[in-house]
Amino acid sequence: MIKQDALREAREFETAYLPFITDEERPAFHLTGGIGWINDPNGFAPYGGAYHLFYQYHPYANHWGPMHWGHAKTTDFIRWERLPVALAPDTKADRDGCFSGSALELADGRHLLVYTGVRRKRLKDGESVDSQAQCVAFGDGTEYVKYEGNPVLDEADLPEGGSGRDFRDPKVWMEEDGTLCMVVGNRASDGSGRILLYESRDALHWSFVTILDASENVYGRMWECPDFFPLGEKQILMVSPQEMQPMGMEFHAGDNTAWLIGSYDRATRKFTREHVQAIDHGIDFYAPQTLLTKDGRRVMIAWMQSWASSRSVPQGARFTGEMTLPRELTMKDGRILQRPVRELEAYRGKRVLYENIPVEGGMTLAGIEGRILDMTVTVRQAVTGNPFRYFKIHLAKDGAFMTTIRYKPETETIRVDRSRSGFPYDIVNVRDFLVRPVDGCVRLRIILDKHSLELFVGEGEQAATFMIHTPQDARAISFESEGAAALIDVEKYELIIPQEERKENNV
Repeated sequence: MIKQDALREAREFETAYLPFITDEERPAFHLTGGIGWINDPNGFAPYGGAYHLFYQYHPYANHWGPMHWGHAKTTDFIRWERLPVALAPDTKADRDGCFSGSALELADGRHLLVYTGVRRKRLKDGESVDSQAQCVAFGDGTEYVKYEGNPVLDEADLPEGGSGRDFRDPKVWMEEDGTLCMVVGNRASDGSGRILLYESRDALHWSFVTILDASENVYGRMWECPDFFPLGEKQILMVSPQEMQPMGMEFHAGDNTAWLIGSYDRATRKFTREHVQAIDHGIDFYAPQTLLTKDGRRVMIAWMQSWASSRSVPQGARFTGEMTLPRELTMKDGRILQRPVRELEAYRGKRVLYENIPVEGGMTLAGIEGRILDMTVTVRQAVTGNPFRYFKIHLAKDGAFMTTIRYKPETETIRVDRSRSGFPYDIVNVRDFLVRPVDGCVRLRIILDKHSLELFVGEGEQAATFMIHTPQDARAISFESEGAAALIDVEKYELIIPQEERKENNV
């Protein structure tokens, strides 16, 4: 049964219940849904002088449910203004969910939304399956009208062997000649993922062009949430592979995110993959999406959660899910680097600096504490003495809780352990990954915001993202070296987001 008033009811629910979630419960500068559940970012794109972000949204509970599109916008990627729910499952084409998609400002000023409409059907043997198809809506930045001819792409538009059950997450862009292009994830007849390319002149009539790339059961199975963009002299196909087998320390088992780095011939629409790089080595990072800023930066945002741990909601939580801090992408020596957006620096408050501090055993430093901060720690071997075996940073710490970052120079590995970070569930809490020291030094940039840790190594060669739910009064930070002394520099900034902005924007 189609619920014709689903959008109005979702907006009324938000209006009624958003005020009950306090600023103390919400993160300071990471976007949430405010209430309910969120997952994938959608429609991350400029429109009308701001950067808009939609997101998969179930406002009525803090677990996954019938998918709506929540909506927010920003001018600096740090402070977000919440806007009314944009889409609800209320038509024949999307009656069981408005799944992930993207957005674009058209030449005539309309805001185009492209999304996956889901319809559930019962088979003769009693099995219930989803049929997925691509739909469009047009709007003005607040109100959106779905195209009455939806879906604009369905199972009949798939190449041979394509699955109509796994055909989702369109990412749209416009070429210089005005052609609209769109990549969509699909599952092939061998059960693994591939990315399809379509073209259109009017956003309503689409033609299949080619298969850009395929997993062939090497990099996981279904490839979700594709994005396709140039970076430096390379072309990037970004995917979120499901059901991966581990590959060394680059990819872990389960759901992953990956950059397929290569070249693209626009005349022939041929993408040639050259190598593959993991995007984030943490536990809580999925379904990233990018945009191009007005000053030419490629900026990425992702769902700061994982499907494997998404049911492990802390007791008493009244909303579930956050977005990562937006990150700038650059290319260096064939490798993609990611750093927090530079706009974050405008919110830096008090600075505390230490240089050439020897650490042997455990120690703390005056002024180095907190849960909302931007801190860089550079660690190296002391000039004399034996090499240290381990160097550790303990964050969000009190007598019972802490999250630990450990660097082991012998193996050039980082381990992040959140086992004591407040999750009373049997879930994955430890992740290891390789790093690349420069002249014997490892640089660790740590962003903390109440419920999360985002770690950037070196110039951004590696990143690792983790949700933590340690009580907020666990604010201590300590340093530890095992085996011998380590030498560290520490630069720490408080991050101050104006309180009145958070109240005004309900974030």
